[in-house]
Amino acid sequence: MGERARLSAVDLRDMIVDDGSWESLDTSIVRPAVTSDGDDRAYAADLARARERSGSDESVITGTGLIGGRRAAIVLSEFGFLGGSIGRDAGSRIVDAVGRATREGLPLIALPASGGTRMQEGTAAFLQMVAITGAVTAHKAAGLPYLVYLRHPTTGGVFASWGSLGHVTWAQPGALVGFLGPRVYEGLYGEPFPDGVQTAENLVRTTVVDDVVEPEALAGRLSSVLRLLALHESPKQSNTVDAPRPTPGQVVDAEDAWASVLATREPRRAGLIEFLARGDSAALSDAGPLRFALSSFGGHVALVVGYDRLSQENGELPGPRHLREARRAIMAAGDLSIPIVTIIDTPGAELSVVAEEGGLAAQIARCTVELIKVPVPTVSVMLGQGAGGAALALFPADLRVARADAWLSPLPPEGASLIVHRDLDHADEMAARQGILAGRLAAQGMVDVIVDTDSDADALAGIREAIGRYLASSPTPDPRARTRVPAADVR
Repeated sequence: MGERARLSAVDLRDMIVDDGSWESLDTSIVRPAVTSDGDDRAYAADLARARERSGSDESVITGTGLIGGRRAAIVLSEFGFLGGSIGRDAGSRIVDAVGRATREGLPLIALPASGGTRMQEGTAAFLQMVAITGAVTAHKAAGLPYLVYLRHPTTGGVFASWGSLGHVTWAQPGALVGFLGPRVYEGLYGEPFPDGVQTAENLVRTTVVDDVVEPEALAGRLSSVLRLLALHESPKQSNTVDAPRPTPGQVVDAEDAWASVLATREPRRAGLIEFLARGDSAALSDAGPLRFALSSFGGHVALVVGYDRLSQENGELPGPRHLREARRAIMAAGDLSIPIVTIIDTPGAELSVVAEEGGLAAQIARCTVELIKVPVPTVSVMLGQGAGGAALALFPADLRVARADAWLSPLPPEGASLIVHRDLDHADEMAARQGILAGRLAAQGMVDVIVDTDSDADALAGIREAIGRYLASSPTPDPRARTRVPAADVR
């Protein structure tokens, strides 16, 4: 369809909702038009023209419909009606629809395209953003999903309220998305806003938005997410399932440790993408060094948060913004009572001035805190490399699973060699001395399950099976397990 396509609310509704399933929640607009100063004649004429041109009675339409056979409540902006601006009537309509979704226990999907507050109605309209935010907050507090699709354009108070509160936020390709529209910025400051900043693609790069999704692909993406959310909510068999038993660790010598480090750096080694492809999964973010997705493990759905090998091999290492994204995902899983699986496979965090000024160390600490305190079962998976704070930030978990040659260390072995020996020549020695391999960690009680196989396919299948067995055992969060430290060194 091309970038920056401006679809009407009805056109987009018909693209995502199953045929014949739409039920409007809108009530007729009966209140007379009132501007901020009480003079309604010019505004009434504006409203009449907007109705005629757009075919809509207000700047939003609301209703329920089936998406892939699953019912959801939906709020769509009509940009053709006064630029999708939110006044008192539009705000009240949104609040009513959100409240209905909450009472009926429905997922809520918002698809805004708006310039923000309706200026003709002034502060009374501006305050609608608070009311809408309150309704969305109550919906999320009820443990119900809130998904957002930012259309072209979304700016102002809409972006700064209900457009930025999604558990998951996607955007239309090429969409203008930002706090203050470029025309207003240029008028106020006498110069144009820099190009390429207020775009969907840039906001994905900066992790403000989770992914860019074509309108034609939106129905399929939403259907996959709603299907897995419904599977998570579905009753499970009450059969007792034993959790995976701890796996004894193996002692390794220096040569074996260094060989394992090199093996985890092989470009063709399976990573997060292959791990997700081994099961029923729905990507929520699909770019950058940190990704997250819903995935089913034997019918038990978890939110997977992990590092992508290919992005890191191409030079994009996890930085502060990616760890903020991880924190958002962890908190969303807590909101929705969905277990969390973290995938650790990283050569280390971004080392740069930008990362330092962005608070990399603080974000590592805060991500660790979120995993320690999140009130849902957690599993961490050591899939390959595990260097430094970026790895540690995803390590706390109730259950820890590792591929046999995976490792975890304060620095890459080369970095440890530089600190201790002031050269790179002792990296293999440091790999053994520091006890970085999964087997050593298992012997110390730091890892619970080791999957020992040379085959990528078998390793991924074994890890997924261990996770499925754990989730099927009705686990409860255990802060002590998440913060355990080695009782004694094992040689």
